[in-house]
Amino acid sequence: MAQTKTVAPTGTKRTPRTLAGTVATGQDHSRKDALAMYEAALRLMQGGKYVEAHSAFQTMLGTCPGDLADRVRMYMNACLSQAAKGKTVFATHEERYDYAVSLLNDGNYEDAREHFTIILQQNDKADYAFYGLAVLASMTGDSHTCLEHLTEAIRQNPRNRIQARADSDFQDMTDDPRFTELLYPEV
Repeated sequence: MAQTKTVAPTGTKRTPRTLAGTVATGQDHSRKDALAMYEAALRLMQGGKYVEAHSAFQTMLGTCPGDLADRVRMYMNACLSQAAKGKTVFATHEERYDYAVSLLNDGNYEDAREHFTIILQQNDKADYAFYGLAVLASMTGDSHTCLEHLTEAIRQNPRNRIQARADSDFQDMTDDPRFTELLYPEV
């Protein structure tokens, strides 16, 4: 006599199964949430935000499924390693300025602003930092701030006026009459 198989009627959802047996549906939702948190933390890490990524991984470590825990720990260690590398030490303000300019050229405007500001906090006579902030403001479309910083840079060192005349980073400011007046006061 042949055995007959019972077939589940179509349209009913089957319970997910693993090698260990069936998975409870509550675990399925928590796994999806854990994976979403994991992916968000990975995006932070890929964006170079290692401290934030480490924090996100650490938050999810206690609640993530066991198969993700090892990966989470590995990425946490990688974040700590990368964050430690990012701590750059500068011997002079000029070195910090050069680094800030490279950040500016790469489009990392907030990081560049932070370094220019640190220079000014340590030396309020650093005309080159005011000049850098003026370039940054010009590149980000903040004409008022650009004029303020450029005015101060020129006040501290009149040679900045000559440099600004030839600087292509101020191309967005050329139509502003206040900018023209600042660079060509003798006309």
